[in-house]
Amino acid sequence: MRRMAMAYKALGSGTRTLRHLCRPSHFSASMHPQAVLFFRQISMEAQSVAARLNSSGFLRTQGLIGGKWVDAYDGKTIEVHNPATGEVIANVPCMGERETNDAIASAYDTFKSWSKLTAAERSKCLRKWYDLIVAHKEELGQLMTLEQGKPLKEAIGEVSYGASFIEFFAEEAKRVYGDIIPPTLADRRLFVLKQPVGVVGAISPWNFPLAMITRKVGPALACGCTVVIKPSELTPLTALAAADLSLQAGIPPGAVNVVFGNAPAIGDALLASPQVRKITFTGSTAVGKKLMAGAAGTVKKVSLELGGNAPCIIFDDADLDVAIKGTLATKFRNSGQTCVCANRIIVQEGIYDKFANGLSKAVQKMQVGDGFHEGVSQGPLINEAAVQKVESFLNDAKSKGAKVLLGGKRHSLGMTFYEPTVITDVKSEMLISREEVFGPVAPLLRFKTEEEAIHIANDTNAGLAAYIFTTNMQRSWRVPEALEYGIVGVNEGLISTEVAPFGGVKQSGLGREGSKYGMDEYLEIKYICMGNMIGN
Repeated sequence: MRRMAMAYKALGSGTRTLRHLCRPSHFSASMHPQAVLFFRQISMEAQSVAARLNSSGFLRTQGLIGGKWVDAYDGKTIEVHNPATGEVIANVPCMGERETNDAIASAYDTFKSWSKLTAAERSKCLRKWYDLIVAHKEELGQLMTLEQGKPLKEAIGEVSYGASFIEFFAEEAKRVYGDIIPPTLADRRLFVLKQPVGVVGAISPWNFPLAMITRKVGPALACGCTVVIKPSELTPLTALAAADLSLQAGIPPGAVNVVFGNAPAIGDALLASPQVRKITFTGSTAVGKKLMAGAAGTVKKVSLELGGNAPCIIFDDADLDVAIKGTLATKFRNSGQTCVCANRIIVQEGIYDKFANGLSKAVQKMQVGDGFHEGVSQGPLINEAAVQKVESFLNDAKSKGAKVLLGGKRHSLGMTFYEPTVITDVKSEMLISREEVFGPVAPLLRFKTEEEAIHIANDTNAGLAAYIFTTNMQRSWRVPEALEYGIVGVNEGLISTEVAPFGGVKQSGLGREGSKYGMDEYLEIKYICMGNMIGN
């Protein structure tokens, strides 16, 4: 990403002047006329949306430290692009170590008062934040589609999903219970307290710009912690809008801080500070390992939600319609850019051809295009690097014998749009079976027996999510128990919910997010022993 020499002067509301928000994209003379017309149409629509959000004060383009909207101290900026058009939506600060240290100091100071509030008081603030997010779900959804590219309906769905964590943890704030332990000696009284861990560094990815933040910040605030959020530099605008709503909800300045820009410098500052007592991260396994190693220096609590390599096992006895519908949902959601997307679709030989044909027909009906257009179910990939990764995985698979049944190339719309793809005759040694493709490619592997399917599914370092489709009741219990994954969907492709624990095993991470178990990640257990309790 290119850095700008100076930051644009902010308006009093904290937004930038509109003339810097949407630069016109340059259309190639070699592009198909229909594609040129398409991009001109979505360019105008995107600019119209950005203008409305800007005029309403909803488009924040500064970091948030101690309740104040601030630029990078050295004036540097980075560009936020619309992946559907390549246009610059906004210029935002390129922050680093100094800004992060100030955000940490602000969070540390605010922790002293926020943690002392009653659970009921914190709950009320969170509930107001939830109400504001829901009230502004259209604007948040539009902002998300602008910077991330997912279809508007899906983006608004993510807003509702993200808000559900704030609502859930607003309620759980009042349910952090301690314990009384029967003493071993008559004059002792033993009990356990749960207390907030302290300042939390929350590092979130670009594929879910709101939900991955609220899933971390919700329980942290509910427990009495304060946070420094580091959203992805590709999608910071949704995070800023949500943070602004948190201030409006009465969550005190300094409880929620947002910094972004120079990711390594920000990460190093969070890891080095003894005032940060917890790191929570969603992203790649490689970065997660680095954070885990870095956190050892100050022995921080760490929770990591890392990469997956999700198997989706289709047994011969599966209901074909249910299996196809579930596979579509888990594979092509967010254009295949989720950590729980089916990365390997493992189909029993008796139903393989029938399933492959049925899935291809269903995929063929999916409409690709700009997220603001009605009926679109597949938006662009996040950037050119993502497209090149898909292409390299597909080339590797084809060179080793895989066949393209549908798609398999860039979409005629250009930019980072890619055709929804189905490939057959995939083998376990292919790159697409070993690593996440993170794109709209459905690789179909073949198996004979249940034992073979389980072996193929478990033959990976990842262990986040898995799926099986079967009508056999015994199998629906037996196979999930044998799968080495933190989450298993049975006859269902959409498994995420705020009330259930989300997380993986093996190299897919540590800890759980969501549900009552998600609260424990932000709490310390304190044992108190009271002696000499018998007497006057």
